[in-house]
Amino acid sequence: MNLEKKLSLITWYKKNGRHELPWRNTKNAYFIYLSEIMLQQTQVKTVLERFYFPFLEKFPTFKSVANATEDEVLKMWEGLGYYTRARNIYKTAQTTQGILPKSAKELTTLCGIGVSTANAIACFAFGEAVPILDANVKRILYRYYALKAANEKQLWQYAYELFNENSKNKKYAYEYNQALMDIGSLICTRTNPKCEECPLFKRCQGKENSQEYPTKKIKKAKEQRYRNILIYRHNNCFALFQNEEKLLKGLYGFKQLKTDEEIEEKAMFLGEIKHEYSHISLKAKVYVCEVLEKQFEKWFTLKEINALAMSKVDHKAFSLLENKKLLIRN
Repeated sequence: MNLEKKLSLITWYKKNGRHELPWRNTKNAYFIYLSEIMLQQTQVKTVLERFYFPFLEKFPTFKSVANATEDEVLKMWEGLGYYTRARNIYKTAQTTQGILPKSAKELTTLCGIGVSTANAIACFAFGEAVPILDANVKRILYRYYALKAANEKQLWQYAYELFNENSKNKKYAYEYNQALMDIGSLICTRTNPKCEECPLFKRCQGKENSQEYPTKKIKKAKEQRYRNILIYRHNNCFALFQNEEKLLKGLYGFKQLKTDEEIEEKAMFLGEIKHEYSHISLKAKVYVCEVLEKQFEKWFTLKEINALAMSKVDHKAFSLLENKKLLIRN
């Protein structure tokens, strides 16, 4: 087998890879780490257009993240969702004092960095020859080896097998991993894969029935959640509460009550809002309640609220207040 055939995956990447992505044009470990975390659960287009560059503008170095407050980091993550990612970045910045370790093994000891993310950072920033196993790569492995089902340990074994097959002397580890991510994103897609365009086509065991691998899981119905949201106001200051639930931990928001809890008689109904999370459908009735005294601990002016990280639900609730022309802007 000549070198061209042996490295077909690598040559495909050189011709067709997404070389323009900013995190592929740097060896800065922090830039690469940030992209890897942002791209978990989020599309490349969204990260590029709205979050990656503003975050780096605010925090140009990992040391600057370590020197910030968690609230400041959460504010720059606002709207990206899965806020545990932002809290983990902040914890990792403080733990490392802004200097990431160079090996995959050391990286896995840090908050929120799993094996695949650690391998990606170690490979792309420091040249360590290790494979990755993100969602796109998993889909390729299921199809390439015609796997109906496999656990994480088995998938890692297949990941190393394919890695060793396609990057013999480990010289091409960077190109190999980037190629697989691009193939998973552009060719070996969840629906309508373009198998004949894939450089792995000839050896792929699942190419004839690609949609059969893996066996599709039965999708769980979303939890239907109903809430009442109370906006407490006193002299154009608003009571906010820092969320303790895992979903939105650390974010500020208005008072939420379950629908069977009593609403104060003086509260004015503003309207209803809906919001979709990955596993929850939320419907909420929104009320505003004028109070004579600040009976809660934390009150904020509009200017102060603009500097806080709030969930989309609370922004929607606040918009109702503004739409009703009940918001006084100084």
